[in-house]
Amino acid sequence: MGALVLACGKDAGHAQSPALADRDDVELCPVPARPGKDDVDHLVKGLDGRRLVVIGGDADLAAVTLRLLRTERLAEVTVGYVPTEAGSTVASLWDLPLDAGRALDIALEGQPDPVPLLRDDSGGVLVGRGVIGPVRGMAYCDESVVLRGQASRITVSPDPDRGAGLLVQVTRRTLLVKRTSAATGRACQIGCVPAIVELDGVPHPRPVTKWTWYRNTDDLRLARGLL
Repeated sequence: MGALVLACGKDAGHAQSPALADRDDVELCPVPARPGKDDVDHLVKGLDGRRLVVIGGDADLAAVTLRLLRTERLAEVTVGYVPTEAGSTVASLWDLPLDAGRALDIALEGQPDPVPLLRDDSGGVLVGRGVIGPVRGMAYCDESVVLRGQASRITVSPDPDRGAGLLVQVTRRTLLVKRTSAATGRACQIGCVPAIVELDGVPHPRPVTKWTWYRNTDDLRLARGLL
């Protein structure tokens, strides 16, 4: 069925490879980093059964995924991902290769594998890792208290074991010891003194006193293993 390949920001150069140049069923579109509505919506509405491939970082994938959610295409579109960041959380979570050639093969030919997609109460999505901290306050994973007091950080990601939906890790440090506790559930709610949230490597524009992540109803149809 072919593919529409979005090469994001400075990573557009990574798309100029023989693997793409030799295929007449691939349409390549350079877009800005973390593309928005005006960059993506008209493209995804014209997919016509093709898959969508994102070349870029985790934040670029999140931005494109948000547009699929907003245009109600998430449940029907297979998304391939070619990570260009060595520290990609998405690649680590879902065993995607960092080698550009292998990643592109899987993005174009891999089978769709539904993986949890997280949303937040500010209207965004999380495909890799969210971090808030240092943080002082209360945090819940579903009905369980995971923090009462202070922590170095709270880290949330899609659950790689595909349980209820998300994995919450709370890290506390003393002068001698670092301790991390973990919980899984469908939602994580945090109330705190003003703290900084980072979403797939991008800081939220202002400190927050409350934040919620929760599993989206539809999963992300991520291209993974080859037949």
